[in-house]
Amino acid sequence: MKHEITAFILSCDSCVTSSRIPEEYQMAIQEYFRTSVCLDVEQMQNGNPNLPGLKKLIMMICKNLHRYDHQFTAEMTHDDLSVSLEYKGLCVCVFVKQESLGISTRMILKVDVESGKLYFKKSKDGPEDKYFVHNKILQLVKSQKMHAKLVIVVETEKEKIQRKEFVFDDTKKREGFCQLLQQMKNKHSEKPEPDMISVFLGTWNMGNAGPPNNISSWFQCKGQGKTLDDTADHIPHDIYVIGTQEDPLGEREWADTVKSVLRNVTNISFKQVAIHTLWNIRIMVLAKPEHENRISHVFSDSVKTGIANTLGNKGAVGVSFMFNGTSFGFVNSHLTSGSEKKLRRNQNYISILRFLNLGDKKLNPFDITHRFTHLFWLGDLNYRVEFQSTEAEYMVTKIKQQQYQELLNKDQLSMEKNDGKVFLHFDEEEITFAPTYRFERDTREKYAYTKAKATGTKYNLPSWCDRVLRKSYPLVHVACQAYGCTNDIMTSDHSPVFASFEVGVASQFVSKQDPDSAPQGGIQIMNCLATLLTKSKTKFFIEYHSSCLESKTVKTSEGENTENSDGSIKVLFSNQLTPIISDPEYLLDQHILICVKSTDCDESYGEGCVALRAAQFCYTEFQITLTHHGEKTGTLTGGIQLHTSEGKTTEKLYDFIKVEKDDPVSSKGKGSDLIKNTDDKTFFVSSFIINLLFYLCQTQIKIYVTDKIRMKHFYHFS
Repeated sequence: MKHEITAFILSCDSCVTSSRIPEEYQMAIQEYFRTSVCLDVEQMQNGNPNLPGLKKLIMMICKNLHRYDHQFTAEMTHDDLSVSLEYKGLCVCVFVKQESLGISTRMILKVDVESGKLYFKKSKDGPEDKYFVHNKILQLVKSQKMHAKLVIVVETEKEKIQRKEFVFDDTKKREGFCQLLQQMKNKHSEKPEPDMISVFLGTWNMGNAGPPNNISSWFQCKGQGKTLDDTADHIPHDIYVIGTQEDPLGEREWADTVKSVLRNVTNISFKQVAIHTLWNIRIMVLAKPEHENRISHVFSDSVKTGIANTLGNKGAVGVSFMFNGTSFGFVNSHLTSGSEKKLRRNQNYISILRFLNLGDKKLNPFDITHRFTHLFWLGDLNYRVEFQSTEAEYMVTKIKQQQYQELLNKDQLSMEKNDGKVFLHFDEEEITFAPTYRFERDTREKYAYTKAKATGTKYNLPSWCDRVLRKSYPLVHVACQAYGCTNDIMTSDHSPVFASFEVGVASQFVSKQDPDSAPQGGIQIMNCLATLLTKSKTKFFIEYHSSCLESKTVKTSEGENTENSDGSIKVLFSNQLTPIISDPEYLLDQHILICVKSTDCDESYGEGCVALRAAQFCYTEFQITLTHHGEKTGTLTGGIQLHTSEGKTTEKLYDFIKVEKDDPVSSKGKGSDLIKNTDDKTFFVSSFIINLLFYLCQTQIKIYVTDKIRMKHFYHFS
């Protein structure tokens, strides 16, 4: 077999050198023949069909094929052997089962982002593609009961509506397919401004060590937990927010490193929105070049929470900005360490809320949890799992078995959050990945949970120290696409954590109506009753804040107090607000911030937020929790009614996908794909792959497939 492989290498090598292949490709291919092909053969002999050397070569060749750099997986199967080739290209195909009258039929779906078409084929050798143009694809409906099922609602040539049902190989394949269709819809949308963007958030305690050469898996959301499907992991995010702790690099060096990685992954040179550093705590925000003029009002700040709140070894850094009409806030914090210092971490959180100065300065009655449409909080929060040190090995066993729930039940952050002591009203995606701390460096197989100190042995039990949480205004679109940690970045005792979100954004609105002839709109807030957890004898009033009001701040008259037997106070208010624009398309994207204040000293006794979208169709009652500096201070109930001008709201891109309950379908598809290439480089790549497989087959390399197969087989691919 060694002679066969040598002959194969020589024949391939001569083909490469005699062709018109670019020199850099020739060198890469020749290097593969010299160093990696034998290793791939050994991998196949050992039952591993992934061909890592070939995969790396093809990824390198395909890196600059197209601007839309989506990943494609083709499987070629024969009995128990499968050879997988991963390839980034313009068109992405998925094999699914179509459900019609309870009968399953094979279908191949192909998304061509550039041309804006979705193709349907019954087989790769079948008749010419049937396709639907992007504007004829009306909606994607995800099944809630069967997570691999998807309904595609399309409009036919005769303007009839059809529902096509498909079952994907798994949920990740379905999600990746949906993201590709959203990308296609967004690219070909006639709207000048986006109404949905994607945001990547990453947090990593670097452990005062420089990063390894390759950290691309972090930005592609690859590893453990909820990860992106291979068909979607090369779709670039609109915004990247990277938070680091114990970061030993300078700002310039780290920024250049991250930009270089993103350029290699996405083929886009991202623009730096902001970077802010407090000692070794850093936050950096990057955005696509096309969004540069959509981002404004950029602020950054930091808060120290180290010893006596004067040292910056612990604390937070933050960045805020407006994206068109939507406000964003991002906080990266490194809180006090130590399993026993839970209360100190809670105090750190409150200090950051009170003193981190971000966002609109006119919203000074509100802390940062109320100032932004979307607030994301990430970092090494240092909350631990409350097990005894004697149970360390038991914990490790549970982690190896991927049985995390018992450990998560003792997670300090979750327990404190459920008790309302920290991160009130923040959401966190379900954790389905192993604890990210404390690993032995250069491995992810072992937790180094003991540390020898002069005072004795210190225990740092495996814990989910590194987290991403978010808090958004009510009734805005936000959906988590990924939440997990990497497996292959091992220079620190922490693993990098990633999260990916689809986020709704509002445009800078320009009304189509004549402002002089449009009727005056109104926002009526009625029967407004505040129940305050205080025994203060002061009188109260409400202060309304919103950019949609003619007067950005509106104060009510003094309310009527009523004392409750439990010591709380009830105050009754009512008010009419006048919006600056009465167009419903504008108003339904707006929110009213509410602050209950004392008439004596203008001090806030609680803040909250009401979405005008809640009153889209009729008078609607609301109930919100009032908070101040992160603590619950009461409730506010009432009713809201909108009076708007006539007008039809434009359909939002994020309404393109909806989730509905339906009956489960028993059938399930199995993967197979189709390649269609559109330029010379792609043709070269596909030809190279086919020829390489041909040479592999002609050599008749003997492969032991599994222990169950006792005979030696020769496999031929045609």
